[in-house]
Amino acid sequence: MLQWVERAKQGDREAFDLIVRHFEAMAYAVAYDRLRDSYLAEDAVQEAFAEAFVHLHKLKEAEAFPGWFKTIVIRQCHRLMRRKRHPTVPFDQLTQTIGRQPSVPEIVEKKELHQLLHNSISALSSNLRVAVQLFYFQGYALQEISAYLGTSVPVLKKRLFDARAKLKGTLPVADFVSVFHQLYEGGKRMLHIVNGDIVAEKLRQGVVQGDILVWREVYPEGPVFTDPAEAANRSVRARYLEQAMGIPSAEFIRISEEQEKVRANFRNYEEIVLWFEHDLFDQTMLCCLLHWFAQQTLGTTKLSLLCIGAFPGIELFRGLGQLSVNQMATLSGTWQSVGKEQLELGAIVWEAYCAPDPGKLVQLLEAGDTSALPYVHDAFRLHLSRFPSTRNGLGIVEQTTLEMVRGGMTSPLDLFGHIGKELHGLGMGDLQYWHRLAKLSQGSHPLLKLEGFNAFPGYKDQVPSFRHGTVALTETGRRVLDGEADWIALNGIDEWYGGVHLQGRSIPWRWDASHNTLVSWTTANGE
Repeated sequence: MLQWVERAKQGDREAFDLIVRHFEAMAYAVAYDRLRDSYLAEDAVQEAFAEAFVHLHKLKEAEAFPGWFKTIVIRQCHRLMRRKRHPTVPFDQLTQTIGRQPSVPEIVEKKELHQLLHNSISALSSNLRVAVQLFYFQGYALQEISAYLGTSVPVLKKRLFDARAKLKGTLPVADFVSVFHQLYEGGKRMLHIVNGDIVAEKLRQGVVQGDILVWREVYPEGPVFTDPAEAANRSVRARYLEQAMGIPSAEFIRISEEQEKVRANFRNYEEIVLWFEHDLFDQTMLCCLLHWFAQQTLGTTKLSLLCIGAFPGIELFRGLGQLSVNQMATLSGTWQSVGKEQLELGAIVWEAYCAPDPGKLVQLLEAGDTSALPYVHDAFRLHLSRFPSTRNGLGIVEQTTLEMVRGGMTSPLDLFGHIGKELHGLGMGDLQYWHRLAKLSQGSHPLLKLEGFNAFPGYKDQVPSFRHGTVALTETGRRVLDGEADWIALNGIDEWYGGVHLQGRSIPWRWDASHNTLVSWTTANGE
């Protein structure tokens, strides 16, 4: 949010439009509470935004925008109250029903409940009424409401508690929350799909409302398929992940089935929000999900996307997990609708990534339009650089690792940290990297030698000696690094790169770093 305000202060209309979308419902709730008239409230909000845009350059601190704008909204309300009022529209008429068309008895019952609920809310004091409307009806997080109203989160929690207590004494059925859930089924009925428990935990701290699903997969590793849920495909992938990274096959299958069951019930939600980052790890996950949603009939469910590759104040942005809860709160509500273009591109990219021939992906990245998903191009270009190089058979991860070891870095933990910075566009996890290091130390002609330990940590397994162990470059490793020998010719290969399975000592595809593209190795060598 702060970056939008700063950009808008410089006259950036697009940034101001984002501010409008973020604050519009909140401003309306405050305006309606004072004017009690939907038309006047809309007018007040529109005039307040116009005034804010004209005078935004006068705002010294971007952090002060919420309170500053609230003052403008209230001032506009006072101006309009002095004018001739338009005919009013009952608040309950603004509420829209969703899903299937209800029967006449259902309509009557719902209108009665709406009337009961809003009549009860109108009897609350202004402070309690605004808190209830913003939190329950508009779905804002407590941190957002706090910033806008200039009221601390603990005070807001107390107001909501007091409001529920007062409403419980006036409603003839259960309490306010039960009536609200009966009518609105949990407010916005949102499902947030994220990568990582750290991100999920921060979102649960009042950043968003709704359910949160952590999608657990490692699509940059092992065989992938256009339909990963098909039993035979899942079995192949489960066996690979167990052998390569120690992830128990049964556990992988159980987790996959559980998360797919939640996803299959997406029609229970009004909106699905996908939270992802710019790196390959997340972009493969995003494209896989978009491929699946592209095959569904969304109906009344809205699909949205929040995908970022940078954040103000963070020099090297590696992921949402870096952000504090307060920083995460500034992203809430900034997601964009996923349309036909995003769904189609996500499906195309996923199918190209899963194809046994990488030619389609190469063509898409070199000549196709990937602008609908702005991080796809760089992420999947980096994926191609993981292929064995034309120079010495090393992929970018192996090449960078050996260069660091020759430069004096010998601790596996230090290597992982520096690879994470140097190749942050991969979003590589520790299990992935230990698998790469293990490969470099294996084969008939190993490139690295392990010293002080003989195994890398696995899934939930620790190797005590690992933290104090080191790796060293072998003579073969030096020769390969200098381009005097070829890793694939020496040791052969049995690796998956998306849907491409490279085996043996003679492989059909190599990464040409000098031209930044994947080439047909048979053609390049005239074979």
